[in-house]
Amino acid sequence: MADKVRRQRPRRRVCWALVAVLLADLLALSDTLAVMSVDLGSESMKVAIVKPGVPMEIVLNKESRRKTPVIVTLKENERFFGDSAASMAIKNPKATLRYFQHLLGKQADNPHVALYQARFPEHELTFDPQRQTVHFQISSQLQFSPEEVLGMVLNYSRSLAEDFAEQPIKDAVITVPVFFNQAERRAVLQAARMAGLKVLQLINDNTATALSYGVFRRKDINTTAQNIMFYDMGSGSTVCTIVTYQMVKTKEAGMQPQLQIRGVGFDRTLGGLEMELRLRERLAGLFNEQRKGQRAKDVRENPRAMAKLLREANRLKTVLSANADHMAQIEGLMDDVDFKAKVTRVEFEELCADLFERVPGPVQQALQSAEMSLDEIEQVILVGGATRVPRVQEVLLKAVGKEELGKNINADEAAAMGAVYQAAALSKAFKVKPFVVRDAVVYPILVEFTREVEEEPGIHSLKHNKRVLFSRMGPYPQRKVITFNRYSHDFNFHINYGDLGFLGPEDLRVFGSQNLTTVKLKGVGDSFKKYPDYESKGIKAHFNLDESGVLSLDRVESVFETLVEDSAEEESTLTKLGNTISSLFGGGTTPDAKENGTDTVQEEEESPAEGSKDEPGEQVELKEEAEAPVEDGSQPPPPEPKGDATPEGEKATEKENGDKSEAQKPSVCRASVTRFGF
Repeated sequence: MADKVRRQRPRRRVCWALVAVLLADLLALSDTLAVMSVDLGSESMKVAIVKPGVPMEIVLNKESRRKTPVIVTLKENERFFGDSAASMAIKNPKATLRYFQHLLGKQADNPHVALYQARFPEHELTFDPQRQTVHFQISSQLQFSPEEVLGMVLNYSRSLAEDFAEQPIKDAVITVPVFFNQAERRAVLQAARMAGLKVLQLINDNTATALSYGVFRRKDINTTAQNIMFYDMGSGSTVCTIVTYQMVKTKEAGMQPQLQIRGVGFDRTLGGLEMELRLRERLAGLFNEQRKGQRAKDVRENPRAMAKLLREANRLKTVLSANADHMAQIEGLMDDVDFKAKVTRVEFEELCADLFERVPGPVQQALQSAEMSLDEIEQVILVGGATRVPRVQEVLLKAVGKEELGKNINADEAAAMGAVYQAAALSKAFKVKPFVVRDAVVYPILVEFTREVEEEPGIHSLKHNKRVLFSRMGPYPQRKVITFNRYSHDFNFHINYGDLGFLGPEDLRVFGSQNLTTVKLKGVGDSFKKYPDYESKGIKAHFNLDESGVLSLDRVESVFETLVEDSAEEESTLTKLGNTISSLFGGGTTPDAKENGTDTVQEEEESPAEGSKDEPGEQVELKEEAEAPVEDGSQPPPPEPKGDATPEGEKATEKENGDKSEAQKPSVCRASVTRFGF
């Protein structure tokens, strides 16, 4: 009996060892469960987290405040963020950077660069010849790009979230303005990579706000469509969004609530900052008048004094929103001279009269893009700090023709809460109630190519073709496939933005280049020579507009078809041979779709050319990929760009054709890519 017991003891040790390993794995997993969101505004940011036991909580910063100024002070050996940097802005305005998001993805000749220099002349912007962008020149040996500065801010937000959650955090959802184009979105992704964050999604801030509103009012959503307008005036810009809420039937989860972005309008420069700058200019003029005759210098030439005036203008704007007048006062503004002046709300409204005239603009843009009228809008809800200005509310109320404006949402934290809900939905560690999100494309994207055609015997001419990939206000994420049927040799095609006629002349200048990239395909002719007896099914280019609104070209294939003799028990079939040519930005197999709150569109359609019709016999098809899920599911963001070769894509193609004979394996061709807009 004793021998029997001794023989069992080693087994018990093994069992306890296995239990210890499992517990260690569970503890390690629990340390990485938390996810975060960053609502990145022009003036301040809000950080939220989700972790076990803490559902959707706003992070408090080191000063126990719920929002943190987006300000960075850079010195030779130290950096300051948030409120600490804001206090340093008076002492060292040149090294204190703010509102730098306006420079993301902008080339040096962009009007916003000149506007930034005019607003903040204390900063020295230098030209980067390699990237055609600008740097902040802090000192002779210290310079940073706007993306690097944003990366520092995101890393600081991560540290705040980790301190609050008491565990490391890597996964994040970051909000961006809906009007950000491809270059601006990629700049934010680059900054997040510098901060060591894994971006689950770049979510538009208006979509995040709409999601937060819907999540907390899930019971009010039914099968009848409800059209809600969100008017968001922040510090740097204004966005108006029309959202439709409705219960829809999904493939896997049954009836679930859905929000669909129907219309969007925006003004890139209309916001609280411009009001504060005008107040600052007014206060500077009053101070100069008080010192007239004393041979004093212009206060505008003193960066420290102007930083003090901007801080006072911010406070004055807030106070005048609730009071008819207020006394502006700054102790020791310049040369130990105190400043004191009375400013009334009437004066403030006169200073910003032309700004208030622009308030209805985004509303009209949103209605036009949604093809709706104001009668179809059930409620107008205010979002953003600048909507607290009484004159803004008066003009907006008159423009929308409603009895009152909705104020039943947290104007400061709604986007952060919506983004963190989406972060939990995209994370593998949490299970949330599905909420289908159908976001909309703001800037259409098309493919352009030129082909030689024979109009008459012996007479050749070049024909320019356009095919719309992603139309304006069309839903995304989406995958599209465009097929070139008339090419048997190497050729090029261009990926450009589509019709941007809805933008004004100044907005077009700010938008920048309308060419995204040029794709040069090589090896097409060789693939045709390799399969001379096979029927070509065209050159297929696979495009992906992911959840972040970032476009990528996953792969390009030359597809051939031939008749294969099958065995006696199987009928003859047509077998496609994929000839993987390239991927524009790196690709690979698409991960399995994961159930979350984002809806992926699936439908097959041919897209007509813009401004021209196909000639007889020419078939350039534009279809959506069939493997995309129908409802209540989306795919995680694709692998980040890795150059112009796609070994993963080649492996995927070989895996798909693994059951085929050796003679049917595709040959790999090469593609060289010239990048412009990205």
